[in-house]
Amino acid sequence: MTDNAGSGPGTQTEETRRGGFTSRRVFILAAIGSAVGLGNIWRFPYVAYENGGGAFILPYIVALLTAGIPFLLLDYGLGHRFRGSAPLSFARARKRIEALGWWQVLICFFIAVYYAAVLAWAVRYTFFSVNKAWGDDPEGFFFDDFLNLGEPGVALEFTPGVLVPLLVVWVALIVIMALGVQRGIGTVAMVFIPVLVLAFLALVVQALLLPGSGGGLAALFTPAWEALLEPGVWAAAFGQIFFSLSIGFGIMITYASYVRRKTDMTGSAMVVGFSNSGFELLAGIGVFAALGFMAQASGVAVGEVASDGIGLAFVAFPAIISEAPAGALLGVLFFGSLVIAGLTSLISVLEVVISGVRDKFELSRLTATLSVVVPTALVSLVLFSTTSGMYVLDIVDHFINQFGILLVAVVSMLVLAWGVRLLPELIRHLNHHGSIPVGPAWKLLVSVVAPLALLYVLVRQLVTDISTPYEDYPAWMLATFGWGVVVGVIVVAALASLAPWKPQTRLDLTEEEVR
Repeated sequence: MTDNAGSGPGTQTEETRRGGFTSRRVFILAAIGSAVGLGNIWRFPYVAYENGGGAFILPYIVALLTAGIPFLLLDYGLGHRFRGSAPLSFARARKRIEALGWWQVLICFFIAVYYAAVLAWAVRYTFFSVNKAWGDDPEGFFFDDFLNLGEPGVALEFTPGVLVPLLVVWVALIVIMALGVQRGIGTVAMVFIPVLVLAFLALVVQALLLPGSGGGLAALFTPAWEALLEPGVWAAAFGQIFFSLSIGFGIMITYASYVRRKTDMTGSAMVVGFSNSGFELLAGIGVFAALGFMAQASGVAVGEVASDGIGLAFVAFPAIISEAPAGALLGVLFFGSLVIAGLTSLISVLEVVISGVRDKFELSRLTATLSVVVPTALVSLVLFSTTSGMYVLDIVDHFINQFGILLVAVVSMLVLAWGVRLLPELIRHLNHHGSIPVGPAWKLLVSVVAPLALLYVLVRQLVTDISTPYEDYPAWMLATFGWGVVVGVIVVAALASLAPWKPQTRLDLTEEEVR
């Protein structure tokens, strides 16, 4: 960073050491890259379809305005005001709440470990699309031929078809992360986000030209207004907007700390929030247009071919590609979009961990990158390139999202609002250069409305998982990779916060130093 306004020599040295985005535009593209991930493409369309179709847009917008953007502003305010990684920002706010930052760092570690595996699958399937390598049985090919999936458990029998692309993904990530905030993260965002938008627009156009696409769009957007009376639909909207914006687990705190002091953070939040939602709607159009084609070709209702997550990406879409005119092009666009969206999101997740470790131990960029990414890559390769990797991935993903991200978000909001009463200070900071003022309404949303909404989502899921073991996995697997990971993250976070900061790391930034 080169902005010297209101900075003393010590602060400028620290900013030079940490690096930063060279402009607001780069920051916004990086933030959009983090927010637009696999969930936008394979989760939102199905969630909307299952929860009232066109009627779901109303609770979705309400959730965006009352929880999504307000929480995004909370993350931006914290990172931009206290100029650090998640642990350093929390520690500078109040030393006793530093553990919240490490909780977020550890959540990102576990997400990075398994997210890379899905990215590696998408890389392989981009090439599979050219000759439709899955043949006449996409489901059998994915689970048997590609993953060599065995029985639920933990096996160390490696699958070369996954091991090689996963290794390539991690090597690429080491290079990108070592290059730093602007040369690595910023450059990737500047190049790949426009490419992602163009590729997905081409995918949508191609999907809309397929026979039966109108039936898919009708299934998605025909409103079931009675669904608005169901609490579960509103819970789904708040859950979706929360996960899709990459808020609550350190990413936006970290990115905001790399932005120049005079940046308009409130206006940036609006751009990122609505860009993310716009992409989700675009994804819904593209995915359901393609599903409408598949339904017509199979002579069944759209509901019978609609799915989400891994089933949509690696089973349903290959089946569509096999039948569609210009299917190879459709496949390359779809899986290429998954690769780009996944890469930009994974970069942001890793940066949370690298930044936290780097700030705590005063490491160089390269040393911090290697210290974080190499061990993370080894764990990822050992766990997720084996014949049992799919089961472990599914369990960790479910529990770290539901009881890791949601829980730390609720706790963070309550602690910042009621425990240390930091919101007035953040309001002053956000309004100092913000184009859209925040005030009592934002404070009410962050301290009451958003926590209550997310707590309701969390309790619903907790009751479900306690009453019915997730996907009927063995109890020991759920205890180890599910509940064990959730509890372990909290314990290790508390221990990490006890480690002393280096003497040269300042925890007492003044208001003048961040203006």
